[in-house]
Amino acid sequence: MPQVPHIERHFRASASIRDIVIGLSDGLTVPFAIAASLTGAVAGLAGSASHIVVTAGLAEIVAGSISMGLGGYLAALSDADHYASERRREEREIVEFPEVEVREVAEILEGYGLAEAESLRIAEAFKERPKEWVDFMMRYELDLAAPDPKRLLVSPLTIGGAYAAGGFIPLMPYILVNEVNVALPYSIAVTVLALAVFGYVKGHYTGAPRLRSALATILVGGLAAAAAYGLARLII
Repeated sequence: MPQVPHIERHFRASASIRDIVIGLSDGLTVPFAIAASLTGAVAGLAGSASHIVVTAGLAEIVAGSISMGLGGYLAALSDADHYASERRREEREIVEFPEVEVREVAEILEGYGLAEAESLRIAEAFKERPKEWVDFMMRYELDLAAPDPKRLLVSPLTIGGAYAAGGFIPLMPYILVNEVNVALPYSIAVTVLALAVFGYVKGHYTGAPRLRSALATILVGGLAAAAAYGLARLII
């Protein structure tokens, strides 16, 4: 009987999805709150009202994208520095305290159900493979994975780009419609729709129930936008 080949499909871009989630969710909520609060402030003005909202919104998108991108770069740099520091420490420890490190390896393996004798035999074998020994300790003792060096560039660009893309969505009705009071309902509608689509797609890639992910994203994004809008209205 012919066997069907077993093909495993695992999603491995969790870091990129996290960056997109961070950038896009903030990009959808913060510019929307600013545009909505400015709508209330300039609703009585004639002619230039829509222009004021668009100008302020674009300025916020530029500033927010740069700020979020720099935050992503610093976070990726911190992860890389932390990993490098911990790896150097482990490299020193397997040289200075090899028997202690062997015992630690054995205890980790015993935690996975291996017998003590088997665990010690495997742990002792690591002495002939120092690089793999350090790799094992980084992964299973410290729970640290080697950071991708590309993330120093990719992470800030992804977060900043996602923020800018999200920010244009609530602002687009103000660009297309001259009357701010007319643009606001459209801005609310497209923002809610974008949150739903974003949540649905995120659920598809992360394996979460898509409808639940869409509803949760609408709820969280809507609450964040409402809170930001309320604070902005209090200030303005």
